[in-house]
Amino acid sequence: MGTATVRALAGDEPVRLLERDEQAEQRCLQQLCCWAYGITPTLCTWQADCLQLEIGGCLGLFQGLDALLLEVASGISSRGYRVRHALAPTPKAAWLLSFATQDTALAIQQPLEERLAPLPLNLLAQFASTVDSLRRAGLHTLGDVLRLPPVALGRRCGREFTHFLQQLLGQREDLQVDYRPPADFSDEHWFGYEVKTNDELLPAVQRLLQSLCRFLRNTQLQTSEITWQLVGVDHKLQEVCVRSSSSHSDWGNWYQLSRIRFERLQLRGSVEGVVLACGQLRPAQQDSIDLFRPRNQRESLASLLDRLCNRLGLQAIEHVGCRDEHLPECALLVGSDPAGDAHGSTAHCAQRPFWLLPQPQALRQHGARLYWNGVLQLLYGPERIEDNWWRDAVSRDYYIAVDSSGQRYWVFHDRLARQWYIHGVFA
Repeated sequence: MGTATVRALAGDEPVRLLERDEQAEQRCLQQLCCWAYGITPTLCTWQADCLQLEIGGCLGLFQGLDALLLEVASGISSRGYRVRHALAPTPKAAWLLSFATQDTALAIQQPLEERLAPLPLNLLAQFASTVDSLRRAGLHTLGDVLRLPPVALGRRCGREFTHFLQQLLGQREDLQVDYRPPADFSDEHWFGYEVKTNDELLPAVQRLLQSLCRFLRNTQLQTSEITWQLVGVDHKLQEVCVRSSSSHSDWGNWYQLSRIRFERLQLRGSVEGVVLACGQLRPAQQDSIDLFRPRNQRESLASLLDRLCNRLGLQAIEHVGCRDEHLPECALLVGSDPAGDAHGSTAHCAQRPFWLLPQPQALRQHGARLYWNGVLQLLYGPERIEDNWWRDAVSRDYYIAVDSSGQRYWVFHDRLARQWYIHGVFA
């Protein structure tokens, strides 16, 4: 209706006009497709407001039709939508029957033509001129049209209309382009009221994370980073980024990390909606599980580091490792980026202590014996290291030494200075 018509019909009653947002409708429909992909891999959208699911191939997975319909109803209601649905052996018949007021799940046992017969022709809005012509001829329902001879109907209504009826009855193939999951994920939750405390966000956070991880498992993807966008009543966004040291699809882990971040978050104002976005998706890799030590007996080191990083900040945690350098004092890598040592090699560290002294300290030598808190005995070596010839040449022979108590040390002989030094201590 036009605005003037609406105001005339409303009379003295107050009228609030809302502008339709078709882009928002399509975003919601795509989000429903992501959700429905967890029910069946064969689905598509029809026109601008319909989602069609082929469920014949997944009845065994849900152990029957009743359980599957319950899953669909639960998923739809949890997202705050109200739908009109129907079951039929063809996509177009299911769409038309969704407008029927008396059609139920038990009606699928009846012949399809009997179920379609009471439906009015004005539902076929894409054939407006043809429907108008049929109504002038006294035909008002699909039953009236389906009783006509096919040849006469084809001459009167044209090939496109008859093809539609044949697809409706399953007499002609109705090929549709199946839905394909997107390369990224986005979902949102609108509260319908102003949220002013962080705890009120958590139920929506949990639902969105379950939706994300269901999508990741269905598409065999994983992620190591998610982004929350808090939409204020003034439409301003407040972003919260949550990172993990490893890629996974465990919603419980993401919920724990997100909750830590929200505990430290200061809201800039009232929140109207929450958006979860995830663009860094990668193929899933199955983790190896110890048969004799299930993963639920002990928290993994990666999980502990994730919680510490999200609570204290990325700069508060430093990772120690080795990198490809000849000089030991340059081979130690300490940084806040866990990926910084990803290309390093620790193969050459097998006979070396992990922790080195800040500076090599000279050893006392008497004759052929070395002293450091007592007499040292050489056990292994030498390992020669020569490097830095372009600046300050270094030439060392490294040995593993042990004292009388069994403590092992890493010592070297400086071939250029002709002096012994201690460089590290073994654990």
